[in-house]
Amino acid sequence: MSATQLERLEELEKQLEQLKERLVQCERLAVLGELVSTTTHEFNNILMTIINYAKLGMRAADEPTRAKALDRILAASQRAARITATILGAARNRSESFEPTDLPGLVRDTLLLLEREMQKYRIQVECDLQPVPAVLAIGNQIQQVLINLLVNARQAMPDGGRLLVRVAPAHEPDMVQLVVRDTGTGIPAELLPKIFEPFFTTKRGPDRSGKGGTGLGLSYCRDVIEAHRGRIRVESTVGKGTAFTILLPVAPPAAFSQAAQAATAIGSSNAVVS
Repeated sequence: MSATQLERLEELEKQLEQLKERLVQCERLAVLGELVSTTTHEFNNILMTIINYAKLGMRAADEPTRAKALDRILAASQRAARITATILGAARNRSESFEPTDLPGLVRDTLLLLEREMQKYRIQVECDLQPVPAVLAIGNQIQQVLINLLVNARQAMPDGGRLLVRVAPAHEPDMVQLVVRDTGTGIPAELLPKIFEPFFTTKRGPDRSGKGGTGLGLSYCRDVIEAHRGRIRVESTVGKGTAFTILLPVAPPAAFSQAAQAATAIGSSNAVVS
């Protein structure tokens, strides 16, 4: 191969890498767009709750009714604060580097964002979040993977169904297992080998909620999990449902020390010198 051909090949590889990075950014923006769409309705419901109970409290003459109204206002406000914190965490990179990550906590935060959507489409969500060691991960990326899988599961159950999300120790040493299982339409056996290919999709475009249909979601999920030195696999039966299983590595002790050092460095940089 000539020097000119080698230069051309290197240039093509560079362009391909740039396109992959742009694709990841597009997928991230798509996920954030879905979150904004979902949580806009949720915030409207929360605001209506706060307004209605504020009016009730203002009209009520007895103390018990006022106390009840204030309790409901406080609960709604706290829920709004949790949702806001989770969205902000998804909107900005918690860290560009791998760090010890609480996987059950990440699952709880993500389900909080999608709770109303699951209720709207009559999806019964079951959680089995067992105690597990922290995984070595970039939290934002794993959350985006989880959102993709949860939205796919919801779309596979247009008439409602059951969704199981499980976090548990894996059979393999130093690995943690994350399972997303639905009771949806399932995927034909001949299509299963293709579902992680870029731009391959079993959907006919976005559904009623405007989500899905690009064929980028599962390809992105595979790339993220492989970059985390983990694995993702799928099992499916037509008419019975689909299960995605993800294995992620446990964070080694050295990662905790590095995270503590980084936190100390940030704290020192933010200190006020008098």
